[in-house]
Amino acid sequence: MTKKNEKIWTGNVRDAALTILMAVEKQQAYSNLLLHQTIEKYTIDAKDRALLTELTYGTLQYKMTLDYYLQPFIKGKLDDWVKQLLRLSLYQIHYLSRIPDHAAVNEAVEIAKRRGHKGIASAVNGILRSILREGVRSTEDIKDREERLSIETSHPLWMVKRFISQYGFETTEKMLKENNEPPVTTLRVNLFKRTVDQVIHQMTQEGHVVAKSEIIPECIYLINGQAARTTAYREGFVTIQDESSMIPAYVLQPEPGMTVLDMCSAPGGKTTHIAEKMKNTGKLVAMDIHQHKLKLVKENAERLGFSFIETVEMDGRKASENFAEQSFDRILVDAPCSGLGVMKRKPDIKYTKQEKDFASLKPIQMNLLEEAYKLLKPDGLMVYSTCTVDLEENEGTTQLFLDAHPDMKLQHFPDVIKRIKNQEKEGTLQIFPQDLRSDGFYVALFQKQK
Repeated sequence: MTKKNEKIWTGNVRDAALTILMAVEKQQAYSNLLLHQTIEKYTIDAKDRALLTELTYGTLQYKMTLDYYLQPFIKGKLDDWVKQLLRLSLYQIHYLSRIPDHAAVNEAVEIAKRRGHKGIASAVNGILRSILREGVRSTEDIKDREERLSIETSHPLWMVKRFISQYGFETTEKMLKENNEPPVTTLRVNLFKRTVDQVIHQMTQEGHVVAKSEIIPECIYLINGQAARTTAYREGFVTIQDESSMIPAYVLQPEPGMTVLDMCSAPGGKTTHIAEKMKNTGKLVAMDIHQHKLKLVKENAERLGFSFIETVEMDGRKASENFAEQSFDRILVDAPCSGLGVMKRKPDIKYTKQEKDFASLKPIQMNLLEEAYKLLKPDGLMVYSTCTVDLEENEGTTQLFLDAHPDMKLQHFPDVIKRIKNQEKEGTLQIFPQDLRSDGFYVALFQKQK
């Protein structure tokens, strides 16, 4: 990226979106972090913030589809930033009915002039106006249904085939389409400080539209506004957490006075949920390999009012070097994984993950479970969870662990999470994005036999 092409926020939403898209493509940067940094650094107002988020995520989510539509209209080689500009513009034309076509084209031409020269601006104008005249080609032209699903939902073909082999075509199709839907902001009410009704009343008084979840009792949906700017968030009455990731604390069944380990704790959503259920009494160890991530755990705990959480900077695969064997009543192993359940919130994962990555994840997951096994007391409960929907990482790892430890048995979940309880399969639960309109998530509950 040349210096001429590096832009900062100047009030132009499309220019800012283009800058973020270029950084994601060239530097493998995370779109969600770049968006947050851009919004915070330049104090972008709510209207522009919403459009910036929609343009960035939408263009990323449909990148392969947009390239399929653009391909017949592009003759010759284009610079990468020009391709990104065309994707961004076509996304507005094809997917956003409220933005007039001529406005999207005119903005693209002006950006091309500023970042390039008249020749590039003319090419951009010609391509986009040709699309407006002729329309985009149909995906029905793609005869192979797996390849067509790949292009229509903009997921790599290897991923589509992998999911179809694991879950069938219908479930895969629903999941991939849901991945391209905008995520709902979910908050977990901190019952240690306030009731759900108290928080809903306070937020409604402040002009926010909120709704109760029918699944998790302390989960609420924020329909408008930015969660981190609410009084309830600042006062520690709520924390931002995806609904599906609230399930592990319920399944783990921690109680006040217990000794509990969260082996991969950052950024602390599940840790503080466990702390809430322990009522700030007992011993709760939050472990993580990264010091800067443990700082987030501490900040979350302090904001929510939990004083008994002990943070330990350590690789969970060496946990038994620091703690005595059979010393924990409960252990949560929220293991590193491919993250294929969170593509709705992090669409760039679709294009950065490779099928070869799975081979390196399995040993990490197994080593963490082995260490947790050593530290768990007889009769103790252990939860293995991931934010992926990959069968090999989830049921595959669970079965490998059970085969290695006959004294570890899967246990049925407590009957608290009503609507999804029937999806539990002998002590394991696979949540797909379409199930709760949330992240894909997996939970398994083990008990160590005496």
